[in-house]
Amino acid sequence: MHTITRLSPDDFRSSVQGLADLLADVVADGSSLGFVAPFDTTAAASWWRERESAVADGSLHVWITRGAEGVAGTVSLALERKPNGRHRAEVVKLMVHRDARGHGLGRTLLATAERAAARAGATLLLLDTETESSADHLYRAAGWTRYGVVPRYAADPAGALRDCSFYYKQLP
Repeated sequence: MHTITRLSPDDFRSSVQGLADLLADVVADGSSLGFVAPFDTTAAASWWRERESAVADGSLHVWITRGAEGVAGTVSLALERKPNGRHRAEVVKLMVHRDARGHGLGRTLLATAERAAARAGATLLLLDTETESSADHLYRAAGWTRYGVVPRYAADPAGALRDCSFYYKQLP
C-alpha cells in the first residue's frame, strides 16, 4: 500500500531536495523527461523551485510518496487556466525511483492525479511520453487513448532523438 500525499506550498518547498533527487535518478536511468545529460540534483532542484509559484497559486498540484530512501515517486497535475480550457488538465512528471518500480506505484500515482482532476472539474486529461517506453505501456494499460506519435520529437538524456506519443483520457 502506497501513501500518496498532495504537497501544500510549504510542504512543496521542504520537499524540493527529495523531488530533485528523484528527478535526477529517473533522468540518470534514461527516462526522457525534458532533460539531457549532464543533469544533477542541483539542476533538478532549480527546475522544481521554478514550479513553486504554480504550486502556490493552485495551478499545479504535486503528489509524492516516500520510501526508505526518500521520495519514491511523484506525479503532477497542471490545471488549465484559460477560460476556454478549464475543462482540461495535463498529467506531468509522473516518476518512480528505479528502486521502487514494479510494485504498481506508477499506476497508483496516475490514478491519484486522475481522481484529483475529476474533483477539480476536469473532464479531459492530456499527457505525452516517449513512444514504447514503460510509461507508454502504463498509459495504454490505464485506458488512455493515443492520438498521435511525432517522430524524433525530443532528445533522451543521452541526446538521441526519440518519438513521442500523445495521449488523452475523457473523465466522467
